This record gives sequence, C-alpha cells and structure tokens, in this order.
Amino acid sequence: MIQGTFFCIDAHTCGNPVRLVTTGHPNLKGENMSEKRQDFLRHYDWIRTALMFEPRGHDMMSGAFLYPPCSANADASILFIETSGCLPMCGHGTIGTVTAAIETGLLASKIPGKLTLDVPAGQIQVEYQQTGNTVDWVKIYNVACYLAHQDAEIDVPGLGKLTVDVAYGGNYYCIVEPQANFPGLREWTASDILHWSPLVREAACSLKCIHPDDPTVNGVTHVLWTGETLNENSDGANAVFYGDKAIDRSPCGTGTSARLAQLHAKEQLSVGDTYTHESIIGSQFIGKIESKTQVGEYPAIQPSIQGWARITGHNNIIIDDDDPYAHGFQVV
Repeated sequence: MIQGTFFCIDAHTCGNPVRLVTTGHPNLKGENMSEKRQDFLRHYDWIRTALMFEPRGHDMMSGAFLYPPCSANADASILFIETSGCLPMCGHGTIGTVTAAIETGLLASKIPGKLTLDVPAGQIQVEYQQTGNTVDWVKIYNVACYLAHQDAEIDVPGLGKLTVDVAYGGNYYCIVEPQANFPGLREWTASDILHWSPLVREAACSLKCIHPDDPTVNGVTHVLWTGETLNENSDGANAVFYGDKAIDRSPCGTGTSARLAQLHAKEQLSVGDTYTHESIIGSQFIGKIESKTQVGEYPAIQPSIQGWARITGHNNIIIDDDDPYAHGFQVV
C-alpha cells in the first residue's frame, strides 16, 4: 500500500543538496514553526527518514517543506529536514528553497526581491536578485547569533585535548581552530574529519547549550573545523560535520553565522565587516555582521549570508508500505 507520494524539486546550494518537497505536507499543529517542528518530530519523522535516508537519499541529503506563514507579516514558513534531524534553521536550505520556489512559481514575494520567512528558530528576512527566471543569489538576514562558550577545553578519546569555542548560528557549533592536536583543515582528509567529528561532538556535549528564548533548541549538533583557504579571495575555510557522517559541501549558512558571532566576540570582526567563507570544495558564501544585538545574557550579532543555488531536477518519490525500506536506512 502506498503510504505517501512526495513531489520534490531537487537542487544544490554551492554544492550541498536541497530537496524542496512540494506535496505530501503533514498538517502540523502549533502557533509557530518551533511548535510545528516539535509536532513533526513527534508524529511525522518517518517522512524525514524516508526522504532523506537511503535508498531515496544519502548521508548529505537535506530538504525543506514550504508552509503558509505563521505571522501576519510573513510570506511563508519553512520546515527544515535532513539526515541529522529537523533543524531550527538551515542557511543553505533557505537559499536553495527560495531559489527553487521562486524559479518554479511556488512562492511569490509581496515586495519584489524581498521575503519574510518564519522558521523554527524565529523569523528571517531574505533578499534575492532575479534575472529573467533565474535567481542569481539569495541573501539571508539570519536570527541573532552569539558565542556561547569561549576557549573551552575538551578531551577527545584518541585525539587528546582540544581548545574549542561553541557558537550559535541557528544551530550550535563546536568550532575547532588549528592547534597542537589539530593541524588544520588542509592537513586532514575527509576521512579524518568523519572519524574525529563524532568524538569531538560527544565531548562538546558536556558544554551546556540551551537557547535563552527557546529551550527546544539545545545541544551541540555540528562541528566546524577551520584551516587554510583554497581561494585567495576567501577570508576563511571550514568543513562542517553534521548528522552521523556528513560533511557540508557548502560553506554552511548557520555555520558561517556562528563563525561570525565567534570572531566578533573575539574582536576579530566588527559591525559592517564582510567575511568570505569557503567550503571544503572551495565554494563561497559572503557573510556580513549587520548589527549588534542581545540574546538573553549574551552579546550577539545579526549576520547576513549570501550565496547561490541551482535546480538539478524534479523527483516524484513514492513511499510504499510493502517496501521493507519504506522509512529509509543508514549504513553507519
């Protein structure tokens, strides 16, 4: 028996996949996207695993559902799904979703080139440039971001002690700079990152991270490794680990936001500064510190992230109860 049919627009943002699901939306309960995210996780997480995991997805798969706005001033809402879960915020996912939705006519802005979107982490503003039917770039004005832990020491089994920072960019990131037990991003292979990242994340979970405005957003979920750049015009490079064995092929929007918050807190970037952030494959986002703000007791920033996306195809996915792998699987 067919349990669900989901029409999807597949795309990528600077190399990382975005699967925009356009049919099969569950009717979620809640007044805002944070509450609806919790309802999705309680009752409909099988949709996420079916669409994101193998055999219909893969370890890097990321996606989104467009919903009607929760707020009177918003154009739409986004629910983010990926192999690691249902995220509060996803930067590359927003860029890919906006690009695919605008180019296919699924989303129309009240003001040309501008959108207001409700996401589980709060509300974000978006600007985009369109030439004909092509969206050239998307710029996200992200939720407030802050440094939660500075120069914290963790002990990683087999690797040793690391000094790390933890910053919030829509998700919590453990940021690892080059040091004695980490020679830098370009000195490690992707296999090294995949091996050590889960251990680093587990060790970093001892660092308390609970968002002051939404306790459902908590815990270190991502690890951001830094190092030398491939491109001369990049200000920094990163490899973001998420899920069980995924490395973000894009420069990571919420990761870039967390990096900006970290560098601002350490007085290495100021309001108005831009920061071209590079991914493990060399693709780039342009980050900017737009203003200062406050999150609970934490000094914070309002960052923006600019990047691009491309549609790669259209996909009609069937979830059949007779399929023993209907809800997907992972080989870890």
